[in-house]
Amino acid sequence: MGGETDLNSLLKGLSPELLPENYVFVTLPGFSSELFDSLKPIGMFQEVEGTTLILTENAALNARLVYNGVFRCITCKVHSSLEAVGMTAAMSAALTAKGISANVVAAYYHDHIFVPAAYAELAMVTLLALSSPVMAN
Repeated sequence: MGGETDLNSLLKGLSPELLPENYVFVTLPGFSSELFDSLKPIGMFQEVEGTTLILTENAALNARLVYNGVFRCITCKVHSSLEAVGMTAAMSAALTAKGISANVVAAYYHDHIFVPAAYAELAMVTLLALSSPVMAN
């Protein structure tokens, strides 16, 4: 199944879940499968400048890797289509209104939003409000 594309259905079914771990983004100038396997990253992107990995803060500390910022991951449990229009924009706009940066990673089934750890609870409240708007009488 390709996932939901209707924006209203996506937002109603958002079901954000805050993962318990702290995450960091690191960059490695070269790719090493041995290092990759030992770090157990949850995300990877190959850029011209190097390989970016998303991994737990503990894994980065244990490997003595340099990072800037500590993030929490909010997984949106709705099965969103990679071709859906507006979901990322709606979430980003709601978080922006609260002064929260958002690094969104879209995977096949779900979107994952990395927010600064200090703002994780506020981000959850914000996304929950987005997924259940108050009905006007």
